[in-house]
Amino acid sequence: MLLLEAALMLLPLAVSLIYGESCSLSFVISAAAAAAVGAALKFFCRSDSKNLYTRDGLAIVALSWIGISLFGALPFVISGSIPSFIDAFFETVSGFTTTGASILTDVESLSHGLLFWRSFTHWVGGMGVLVFIMAVMEKTPERSVNILRAEMPGHNVDKLTPRASGTAKILYYIYLALTVLETVLLLCGGMPLFDNICITFGSAGTGGFAVLPDSIASYSPYIQWVVTIFMALFGVNFSIYYLFLLKKPKQALKSEELRWYVGILLGATALIAVNTWGMHGGAAETIRHSAFQVSSIMTTTGYATVDFSLWPEFSRWVLMILMIVGACAGSTGGGIKVSRFVLMIKSLLAGGKKL
Repeated sequence: MLLLEAALMLLPLAVSLIYGESCSLSFVISAAAAAAVGAALKFFCRSDSKNLYTRDGLAIVALSWIGISLFGALPFVISGSIPSFIDAFFETVSGFTTTGASILTDVESLSHGLLFWRSFTHWVGGMGVLVFIMAVMEKTPERSVNILRAEMPGHNVDKLTPRASGTAKILYYIYLALTVLETVLLLCGGMPLFDNICITFGSAGTGGFAVLPDSIASYSPYIQWVVTIFMALFGVNFSIYYLFLLKKPKQALKSEELRWYVGILLGATALIAVNTWGMHGGAAETIRHSAFQVSSIMTTTGYATVDFSLWPEFSRWVLMILMIVGACAGSTGGGIKVSRFVLMIKSLLAGGKKL
């Protein structure tokens, strides 16, 4: 895990070198520290056991996330951009877990390299860091599906292939394809390449770190619609996309969770659009802002185009409920997950009927 993190730090290092920034050295030192500790652990902590049981998967996931966050905070501290290690650790944990909370009051004061690293943590953590590890490893331990089960959000994890590593590869191929597609579409809208990549990382990982203080509000309506659609797409269970790749669209569309997810998105957008009618100009602006906030909040991304704290209380209640419900299981989104929400409703109805 730490060796991989050291390798990933070469990307923000390259960005900082391109822009000629002084934070380059902080990435060199951080990557060297992560690589040194990772190499030492790999050499001194070998195990003869080739099996990974449930408790092993849980321990590996928990310790790995803590470890990569500790070393991931170093570039912020060493560069002096976030002097307090606790603040830097908070920012990094928020990035890797795609929470999106921030201690920064002036985002634009960060260098390009650090902004890239900050957003890149969303992309790496969105699908799960250990899922990424399994996707790039040539050989994975026996029963490594226990890592997938401990890492992937949702009440259950289905193997798409006989081997867990094959499942991880498929998930990341889909993840990468959607990321590239969003990047291309944002470029078509004239979005600057650096902003484009950072915003794409934030929407792909459904984390929400932006490069401007007003989040997405400064960008064109086209860009806002693209981000709206892709936030919603990244909130869909990735197994659905795999079924489409297998040319089984009917089976994919039979997913009850998908139908509920789309229904909730459209229904909430309609309710908020009616409730906020006239607050943002014409019908097109009202629908755009409503759809954007619903997609952003339900997938727990956190981007914004307007200050929705000024919306009527009904709309704010709808957004809060959406935040709790969350996106689909097996997606990069957070929340309780739509599948659990559906199960809860069915359980309550069944209990009421029984009574």
